[in-house]
Amino acid sequence: MAQRFAIIMFLLALAEFYSFIVVRSAVRTLPYAGRVGVMVFYVLLSLFAWISFFMFRHINWANLPHMLRNIYVATTIGFMVGKVLILVVMLIDELRRLFTWIVTSLPTLASNSPSAGANIGRSIFLQRAALLLGGVALGGFIWGITNRYRYKVRRVRLAFGNLPESFKGMKIVQISDIHSGSFDKHEAVARGVKLVMAENPDVIFFTGDLVNNKADEIQPYTDIFSQLKAPMGVYSTLGNHDYGDYIEWPSVQAKSKNLEWLKETHGKMGWRLLMNEHVLLERGNDKIAVLGIENWSAKANFPKYGDLSRAHSGVGPDIPFKILLSHDPSHWDAQVRKQFPDINLTLAGHTHGMQFGVEIPGLKWSPVQYVYQKWAGLYREGAQYLYVNRGFGFLGYPGRLGIMPEITVIELV
Repeated sequence: MAQRFAIIMFLLALAEFYSFIVVRSAVRTLPYAGRVGVMVFYVLLSLFAWISFFMFRHINWANLPHMLRNIYVATTIGFMVGKVLILVVMLIDELRRLFTWIVTSLPTLASNSPSAGANIGRSIFLQRAALLLGGVALGGFIWGITNRYRYKVRRVRLAFGNLPESFKGMKIVQISDIHSGSFDKHEAVARGVKLVMAENPDVIFFTGDLVNNKADEIQPYTDIFSQLKAPMGVYSTLGNHDYGDYIEWPSVQAKSKNLEWLKETHGKMGWRLLMNEHVLLERGNDKIAVLGIENWSAKANFPKYGDLSRAHSGVGPDIPFKILLSHDPSHWDAQVRKQFPDINLTLAGHTHGMQFGVEIPGLKWSPVQYVYQKWAGLYREGAQYLYVNRGFGFLGYPGRLGIMPEITVIELV
Protein backbone atom coordinates (compact mmCIF):
# COMPACT_ATOMS: atom_id res chain seq x y z
CA MET A 1 0.00 0.00 0.00
CA ALA A 2 2.82 2.41 0.93
CA GLN A 3 4.63 1.60 -2.30
CA ARG A 4 1.51 2.23 -4.37
CA PHE A 5 0.95 5.56 -2.60
CA ALA A 6 4.57 6.56 -3.26
CA ILE A 7 4.17 5.79 -6.99
CA ILE A 8 0.97 7.83 -7.18
CA MET A 9 2.58 10.79 -5.41
CA PHE A 10 5.61 10.60 -7.72
CA LEU A 11 3.38 10.68 -10.80
CA LEU A 12 1.37 13.59 -9.40
CA ALA A 13 4.59 15.48 -8.64
CA LEU A 14 5.81 14.78 -12.18
CA ALA A 15 2.48 16.00 -13.53
CA GLU A 16 2.87 19.17 -11.48
CA PHE A 17 6.36 19.74 -12.90
CA TYR A 18 5.30 19.35 -16.52
CA SER A 19 2.14 21.41 -16.01
CA PHE A 20 4.23 24.27 -14.64
CA ILE A 21 6.47 24.10 -17.72
CA VAL A 22 3.49 24.07 -20.09
CA VAL A 23 1.76 27.02 -18.40
CA ARG A 24 5.00 29.02 -18.26
CA SER A 25 5.58 28.35 -21.95
CA ALA A 26 2.02 29.38 -22.82
CA VAL A 27 2.36 32.83 -21.19
CA ARG A 28 5.88 33.62 -22.33
CA THR A 29 4.67 36.12 -24.95
CA LEU A 30 2.65 38.14 -22.41
CA PRO A 31 4.00 41.35 -20.90
CA TYR A 32 6.07 40.86 -17.75
CA ALA A 33 3.28 41.90 -15.40
CA GLY A 34 0.85 39.57 -17.14
CA ARG A 35 3.27 36.63 -16.95
CA VAL A 36 3.89 37.18 -13.26
CA GLY A 37 0.17 37.56 -12.52
CA VAL A 38 -0.81 34.37 -14.35
CA MET A 39 1.99 32.33 -12.80
CA VAL A 40 1.25 33.56 -9.27
CA PHE A 41 -2.43 32.70 -9.76
CA TYR A 42 -1.50 29.28 -11.13
CA VAL A 43 0.86 28.51 -8.23
CA LEU A 44 -1.73 29.59 -5.64
CA LEU A 45 -4.41 27.48 -7.33
CA SER A 46 -2.04 24.51 -7.38
CA LEU A 47 -1.27 24.91 -3.68
CA PHE A 48 -5.00 25.13 -3.00
CA ALA A 49 -5.58 21.89 -4.92
CA TRP A 50 -2.80 20.05 -3.06
CA ILE A 51 -4.09 21.23 0.31
CA SER A 52 -7.55 20.07 -0.70
CA PHE A 53 -6.12 16.69 -1.74
CA PHE A 54 -4.52 16.03 1.65
CA MET A 55 -7.27 17.61 3.77
CA PHE A 56 -10.24 16.10 1.88
CA ARG A 57 -11.32 13.72 4.64
CA HIS A 58 -10.81 16.33 7.38
CA ILE A 59 -13.05 19.04 5.92
CA ASN A 60 -16.57 19.29 7.31
CA TRP A 61 -18.37 19.30 3.96
CA ALA A 62 -21.81 19.44 5.56
CA ASN A 63 -21.17 22.98 6.85
CA LEU A 64 -20.18 24.35 3.44
CA PRO A 65 -22.83 25.89 1.13
CA HIS A 66 -23.76 23.18 -1.39
CA MET A 67 -22.89 25.13 -4.53
CA LEU A 68 -19.56 26.28 -3.09
CA ARG A 69 -18.78 22.70 -2.05
CA ASN A 70 -19.67 21.31 -5.47
CA ILE A 71 -17.57 23.83 -7.40
CA TYR A 72 -14.73 23.43 -4.92
CA VAL A 73 -14.57 19.64 -5.26
CA ALA A 74 -15.14 19.61 -9.03
CA THR A 75 -12.42 22.23 -9.59
CA THR A 76 -9.92 20.36 -7.42
CA ILE A 77 -10.56 17.00 -9.10
CA GLY A 78 -10.64 18.54 -12.58
CA PHE A 79 -7.39 20.41 -11.89
CA MET A 80 -5.66 17.20 -10.81
CA VAL A 81 -6.99 15.11 -13.70
CA GLY A 82 -6.08 17.87 -16.16
CA LYS A 83 -2.49 17.81 -14.96
CA VAL A 84 -2.30 14.04 -15.30
CA LEU A 85 -3.45 14.38 -18.91
CA ILE A 86 -0.79 17.03 -19.46
CA LEU A 87 1.76 14.58 -18.05
CA VAL A 88 0.68 11.90 -20.54
CA VAL A 89 1.05 14.23 -23.53
CA MET A 90 4.40 15.59 -22.34
CA LEU A 91 5.79 12.11 -21.75
CA ILE A 92 4.84 11.28 -25.32
CA ASP A 93 6.79 14.36 -26.40
CA GLU A 94 9.76 13.30 -24.29
CA LEU A 95 9.75 9.89 -25.97
CA ARG A 96 9.58 11.59 -29.36
CA ARG A 97 12.54 13.77 -28.42
CA LEU A 98 14.49 10.74 -27.24
CA PHE A 99 13.81 8.90 -30.50
CA THR A 100 14.81 11.97 -32.52
CA TRP A 101 18.03 12.34 -30.52
CA ILE A 102 18.91 8.69 -31.11
CA VAL A 103 18.27 9.00 -34.85
CA THR A 104 20.28 12.22 -35.20
CA SER A 105 23.11 10.66 -33.22
CA LEU A 106 23.58 7.90 -35.79
CA PRO A 107 25.96 9.15 -38.51
CA THR A 108 24.38 7.02 -41.19
CA LEU A 109 20.96 8.46 -40.56
CA ALA A 110 21.90 12.02 -39.67
CA SER A 111 21.11 13.36 -43.13
CA ASN A 112 17.54 12.03 -42.92
CA SER A 113 16.81 13.25 -39.37
CA PRO A 114 14.21 15.96 -38.64
CA SER A 115 15.48 19.49 -38.36
CA ALA A 116 15.73 21.33 -35.06
CA GLY A 117 13.09 23.76 -36.24
CA ALA A 118 10.67 20.92 -36.87
CA ASN A 119 11.41 19.52 -33.40
CA ILE A 120 10.70 22.83 -31.77
CA GLY A 121 7.49 23.18 -33.78
CA ARG A 122 6.24 19.79 -32.73
CA SER A 123 7.11 20.46 -29.08
CA ILE A 124 5.18 23.71 -29.07
CA PHE A 125 2.22 21.99 -30.71
CA LEU A 126 2.24 19.20 -28.12
CA GLN A 127 2.57 21.69 -25.27
CA ARG A 128 -0.45 23.60 -26.53
CA ALA A 129 -2.35 20.36 -27.07
CA ALA A 130 -1.51 19.30 -23.50
CA LEU A 131 -2.68 22.64 -22.12
CA LEU A 132 -5.90 22.43 -24.12
CA LEU A 133 -6.51 18.86 -22.95
CA GLY A 134 -5.95 19.86 -19.33
CA GLY A 135 -8.32 22.80 -19.72
CA VAL A 136 -11.00 20.58 -21.27
CA ALA A 137 -10.68 18.17 -18.33
CA LEU A 138 -11.07 20.99 -15.82
CA GLY A 139 -14.05 22.43 -17.67
CA GLY A 140 -15.56 18.96 -18.09
CA PHE A 141 -15.51 18.18 -14.38
CA ILE A 142 -17.09 21.53 -13.57
CA TRP A 143 -19.77 20.94 -16.22
CA GLY A 144 -20.35 17.44 -14.82
CA ILE A 145 -21.89 19.03 -11.71
CA THR A 146 -24.98 19.77 -13.81
CA ASN A 147 -25.44 16.03 -14.51
CA ARG A 148 -25.62 14.76 -10.95
CA TYR A 149 -29.42 14.41 -11.10
CA ARG A 150 -29.76 13.63 -14.81
CA TYR A 151 -31.19 10.16 -14.34
CA LYS A 152 -30.99 7.74 -17.23
CA VAL A 153 -33.45 4.87 -17.51
CA ARG A 154 -31.73 1.78 -18.91
CA ARG A 155 -33.84 -1.13 -20.12
CA VAL A 156 -32.83 -4.79 -20.29
CA ARG A 157 -34.83 -7.87 -21.35
CA LEU A 158 -33.57 -11.19 -20.07
CA ALA A 159 -34.73 -14.63 -21.13
CA PHE A 160 -34.40 -17.62 -18.81
CA GLY A 161 -35.38 -21.17 -19.66
CA ASN A 162 -36.19 -21.99 -16.03
CA LEU A 163 -38.29 -18.91 -15.29
CA PRO A 164 -41.73 -20.04 -14.05
CA GLU A 165 -44.52 -19.26 -16.47
CA SER A 166 -46.34 -16.92 -14.08
CA PHE A 167 -43.27 -14.66 -13.80
CA LYS A 168 -42.78 -14.15 -17.52
CA GLY A 169 -43.14 -10.45 -18.25
CA MET A 170 -42.32 -9.44 -14.66
CA LYS A 171 -40.83 -5.96 -14.53
CA ILE A 172 -38.02 -5.26 -12.05
CA VAL A 173 -36.68 -1.81 -11.26
CA GLN A 174 -33.25 -1.67 -9.64
CA ILE A 175 -31.66 1.36 -8.04
CA SER A 176 -28.42 1.42 -6.10
CA ASP A 177 -26.00 3.70 -4.25
CA ILE A 178 -28.36 6.47 -3.23
CA HIS A 179 -25.72 8.14 -1.01
CA SER A 180 -28.25 10.50 0.53
CA GLY A 181 -25.53 12.40 2.40
CA SER A 182 -24.45 13.92 -0.91
CA PHE A 183 -27.89 15.21 -1.96
CA ASP A 184 -28.67 18.91 -2.02
CA LYS A 185 -31.92 19.11 -4.03
CA HIS A 186 -35.07 17.46 -2.71
CA GLU A 187 -37.05 18.21 -5.86
CA ALA A 188 -34.40 16.59 -8.08
CA VAL A 189 -34.35 13.42 -5.96
CA ALA A 190 -38.16 13.34 -6.01
CA ARG A 191 -38.07 13.55 -9.79
CA GLY A 192 -35.86 10.43 -9.86
CA VAL A 193 -38.34 8.55 -7.67
CA LYS A 194 -41.18 9.60 -9.99
CA LEU A 195 -39.24 8.15 -12.92
CA VAL A 196 -39.07 4.84 -11.06
CA MET A 197 -42.79 4.82 -10.34
CA ALA A 198 -43.62 5.80 -13.92
CA GLU A 199 -42.30 2.37 -14.95
CA ASN A 200 -45.05 0.62 -12.95
CA PRO A 201 -42.64 -2.03 -11.67
CA ASP A 202 -43.83 -5.34 -10.25
CA VAL A 203 -40.97 -5.30 -7.73
CA ILE A 204 -38.24 -2.80 -6.76
CA PHE A 205 -34.75 -3.76 -5.60
CA PHE A 206 -32.22 -1.47 -3.91
CA THR A 207 -28.66 -2.81 -3.77
CA GLY A 208 -26.97 -0.87 -1.00
CA ASP A 209 -25.29 2.37 0.13
CA LEU A 210 -28.30 4.33 1.32
CA VAL A 211 -25.99 6.81 3.09
CA ASN A 212 -22.40 8.00 2.95
CA ASN A 213 -21.68 7.33 6.61
CA LYS A 214 -24.50 8.20 9.02
CA ALA A 215 -28.14 7.21 9.32
CA ASP A 216 -29.23 10.83 9.84
CA GLU A 217 -28.29 11.60 6.19
CA ILE A 218 -31.34 9.75 4.85
CA GLN A 219 -33.86 11.16 7.33
CA PRO A 220 -34.66 14.34 5.30
CA TYR A 221 -35.47 12.11 2.29
CA THR A 222 -37.51 9.30 3.85
CA ASP A 223 -40.78 10.91 2.73
CA ILE A 224 -39.50 10.84 -0.87
CA PHE A 225 -38.19 7.26 -0.91
CA SER A 226 -41.26 6.04 0.95
CA GLN A 227 -43.11 6.73 -2.30
CA LEU A 228 -41.39 3.72 -3.88
CA LYS A 229 -44.11 1.10 -4.03
CA ALA A 230 -44.60 -2.11 -6.01
CA PRO A 231 -47.21 -4.90 -5.94
CA MET A 232 -44.59 -7.50 -4.99
CA GLY A 233 -42.70 -5.21 -2.62
CA VAL A 234 -39.51 -3.18 -2.25
CA TYR A 235 -36.44 -5.14 -1.13
CA SER A 236 -33.06 -3.77 -0.09
CA THR A 237 -29.57 -4.69 1.08
CA LEU A 238 -26.68 -2.89 2.77
CA GLY A 239 -23.58 -1.54 1.04
CA ASN A 240 -20.11 -0.88 2.40
CA HIS A 241 -20.90 2.75 3.30
CA ASP A 242 -23.95 1.84 5.36
CA TYR A 243 -21.90 0.45 8.25
CA GLY A 244 -20.21 3.74 9.16
CA ASP A 245 -16.75 2.24 8.72
CA TYR A 246 -15.22 5.34 7.13
CA ILE A 247 -15.57 7.83 9.99
CA GLU A 248 -14.57 7.88 13.63
CA TRP A 249 -17.24 7.21 16.27
CA PRO A 250 -17.13 8.25 19.92
CA SER A 251 -17.77 4.63 20.92
CA VAL A 252 -18.54 1.19 19.57
CA GLN A 253 -22.05 1.59 20.93
CA ALA A 254 -22.60 4.81 18.96
CA LYS A 255 -21.60 3.09 15.73
CA SER A 256 -23.83 0.12 16.45
CA LYS A 257 -26.76 2.41 17.31
CA ASN A 258 -26.28 4.24 14.00
CA LEU A 259 -26.49 0.98 12.04
CA GLU A 260 -29.63 -0.07 13.90
CA TRP A 261 -31.22 3.29 13.13
CA LEU A 262 -30.38 2.82 9.46
CA LYS A 263 -31.93 -0.65 9.42
CA GLU A 264 -35.07 0.72 11.06
CA THR A 265 -35.22 3.45 8.42
CA HIS A 266 -35.46 0.86 5.65
CA GLY A 267 -38.55 -0.50 7.37
CA LYS A 268 -39.92 2.98 8.01
CA MET A 269 -39.83 3.63 4.26
CA GLY A 270 -41.65 0.37 3.57
CA TRP A 271 -38.57 -1.48 2.35
CA ARG A 272 -37.85 -5.06 3.33
CA LEU A 273 -34.17 -5.15 4.27
CA LEU A 274 -32.63 -8.55 3.56
CA MET A 275 -29.84 -9.42 5.99
CA ASN A 276 -28.30 -12.67 4.73
CA GLU A 277 -31.73 -14.13 4.14
CA HIS A 278 -34.24 -14.82 1.41
CA VAL A 279 -37.89 -14.27 0.65
CA LEU A 280 -40.19 -16.07 -1.74
CA LEU A 281 -42.19 -14.12 -4.29
CA GLU A 282 -45.45 -15.71 -5.38
CA ARG A 283 -47.29 -15.14 -8.62
CA GLY A 284 -50.10 -17.39 -9.68
CA ASN A 285 -49.12 -20.91 -8.69
CA ASP A 286 -45.38 -20.24 -9.01
CA LYS A 287 -42.62 -19.03 -6.69
CA ILE A 288 -39.16 -17.56 -7.11
CA ALA A 289 -36.57 -16.69 -4.46
CA VAL A 290 -34.96 -13.33 -3.77
CA LEU A 291 -31.77 -13.57 -1.73
CA GLY A 292 -30.21 -10.53 -0.11
CA ILE A 293 -26.88 -10.38 1.68
CA GLU A 294 -24.86 -7.80 3.55
CA ASN A 295 -21.83 -6.34 1.84
CA TRP A 296 -19.39 -8.96 0.55
CA SER A 297 -16.39 -7.91 -1.50
CA ALA A 298 -13.50 -9.77 -3.06
CA LYS A 299 -11.42 -6.59 -2.72
CA ALA A 300 -9.20 -6.31 0.35
CA ASN A 301 -10.24 -2.73 1.10
CA PHE A 302 -13.92 -3.59 1.51
CA PRO A 303 -15.67 -5.72 4.14
CA LYS A 304 -17.11 -9.22 3.99
CA TYR A 305 -20.17 -9.02 6.20
CA GLY A 306 -22.34 -11.07 3.87
CA ASP A 307 -23.17 -14.76 4.26
CA LEU A 308 -24.59 -16.17 1.05
CA SER A 309 -24.71 -19.72 2.39
CA ARG A 310 -27.03 -18.55 5.14
CA ALA A 311 -29.22 -16.62 2.70
CA HIS A 312 -29.35 -19.58 0.33
CA SER A 313 -30.14 -22.10 3.06
CA GLY A 314 -33.70 -23.32 2.93
CA VAL A 315 -34.30 -22.50 -0.72
CA GLY A 316 -35.36 -25.93 -1.89
CA PRO A 317 -35.06 -27.49 -5.33
CA ASP A 318 -38.75 -26.77 -5.86
CA ILE A 319 -37.79 -23.08 -6.30
CA PRO A 320 -36.28 -23.07 -9.81
CA PHE A 321 -35.39 -19.39 -10.15
CA LYS A 322 -33.26 -17.25 -7.84
CA ILE A 323 -32.30 -13.57 -7.79
CA LEU A 324 -29.45 -12.31 -5.59
CA LEU A 325 -29.04 -8.76 -4.28
CA SER A 326 -25.36 -8.20 -3.48
CA HIS A 327 -23.87 -4.72 -3.36
CA ASP A 328 -20.33 -5.39 -4.64
CA PRO A 329 -20.03 -6.90 -8.17
CA SER A 330 -16.72 -8.58 -7.34
CA HIS A 331 -18.78 -11.03 -5.31
CA TRP A 332 -20.17 -12.57 -8.50
CA ASP A 333 -16.91 -13.93 -9.91
CA ALA A 334 -15.37 -14.67 -6.52
CA GLN A 335 -18.18 -16.72 -4.99
CA VAL A 336 -21.57 -16.65 -6.69
CA ARG A 337 -20.60 -18.29 -9.99
CA LYS A 338 -18.23 -20.77 -8.37
CA GLN A 339 -20.35 -21.98 -5.47
CA PHE A 340 -23.94 -21.09 -6.35
CA PRO A 341 -24.58 -21.91 -10.01
CA ASP A 342 -28.33 -22.04 -9.37
CA ILE A 343 -28.48 -18.25 -8.81
CA ASN A 344 -29.77 -17.02 -12.15
CA LEU A 345 -29.55 -13.23 -11.78
CA THR A 346 -27.34 -11.13 -9.50
CA LEU A 347 -27.97 -7.41 -9.07
CA ALA A 348 -25.14 -5.19 -7.80
CA GLY A 349 -23.94 -1.59 -7.72
CA HIS A 350 -21.02 -0.07 -5.78
CA THR A 351 -18.78 1.15 -8.62
CA HIS A 352 -20.88 4.17 -9.77
CA GLY A 353 -19.04 3.67 -13.06
CA MET A 354 -16.63 5.96 -11.17
CA GLN A 355 -19.07 8.75 -12.23
CA PHE A 356 -16.60 9.40 -15.05
CA GLY A 357 -16.04 7.68 -18.36
CA VAL A 358 -17.20 7.24 -21.93
CA GLU A 359 -20.26 5.31 -23.03
CA ILE A 360 -21.00 5.64 -26.70
CA PRO A 361 -21.83 3.01 -29.33
CA GLY A 362 -18.73 0.88 -29.74
CA LEU A 363 -16.87 2.32 -26.75
CA LYS A 364 -17.41 1.74 -23.04
CA TRP A 365 -14.59 2.93 -20.78
CA SER A 366 -14.01 4.19 -17.28
CA PRO A 367 -10.91 4.16 -15.06
CA VAL A 368 -12.84 1.95 -12.63
CA GLN A 369 -12.51 -0.96 -15.07
CA TYR A 370 -8.87 -1.31 -14.03
CA VAL A 371 -10.11 -2.18 -10.53
CA TYR A 372 -13.41 -3.91 -11.29
CA GLN A 373 -13.69 -6.17 -14.29
CA LYS A 374 -17.49 -6.05 -14.00
CA TRP A 375 -18.26 -2.38 -13.44
CA ALA A 376 -21.41 -1.30 -15.29
CA GLY A 377 -24.24 -2.92 -17.21
CA LEU A 378 -24.97 -6.54 -18.08
CA TYR A 379 -22.58 -9.49 -17.89
CA ARG A 380 -23.19 -13.16 -18.63
CA GLU A 381 -21.36 -16.39 -17.92
CA GLY A 382 -23.21 -19.49 -19.07
CA ALA A 383 -26.75 -19.38 -17.71
CA GLN A 384 -25.94 -16.78 -15.03
CA TYR A 385 -26.34 -13.02 -15.39
CA LEU A 386 -24.95 -10.06 -13.45
CA TYR A 387 -26.24 -6.52 -13.77
CA VAL A 388 -24.20 -3.68 -12.25
CA ASN A 389 -26.19 -0.50 -11.70
CA ARG A 390 -24.26 2.77 -12.16
CA GLY A 391 -25.80 4.31 -9.05
CA PHE A 392 -28.67 6.67 -8.30
CA GLY A 393 -26.58 9.18 -6.33
CA PHE A 394 -23.01 10.37 -6.18
CA LEU A 395 -20.10 10.37 -3.75
CA GLY A 396 -16.95 12.46 -3.53
CA TYR A 397 -17.15 14.16 -6.91
CA PRO A 398 -20.55 15.93 -6.90
CA GLY A 399 -21.28 15.23 -10.53
CA ARG A 400 -21.37 12.81 -13.42
CA LEU A 401 -19.18 13.05 -16.50
CA GLY A 402 -20.08 10.54 -19.20
CA ILE A 403 -21.59 8.05 -16.72
CA MET A 404 -25.10 9.18 -15.81
CA PRO A 405 -27.06 8.18 -12.67
CA GLU A 406 -29.11 5.11 -13.45
CA ILE A 407 -32.54 3.61 -13.02
CA THR A 408 -32.50 0.04 -14.32
CA VAL A 409 -35.61 -1.61 -15.73
CA ILE A 410 -35.29 -5.38 -16.20
CA GLU A 411 -38.03 -7.38 -17.85
CA LEU A 412 -37.95 -11.16 -17.41
CA VAL A 413 -39.17 -13.05 -20.48
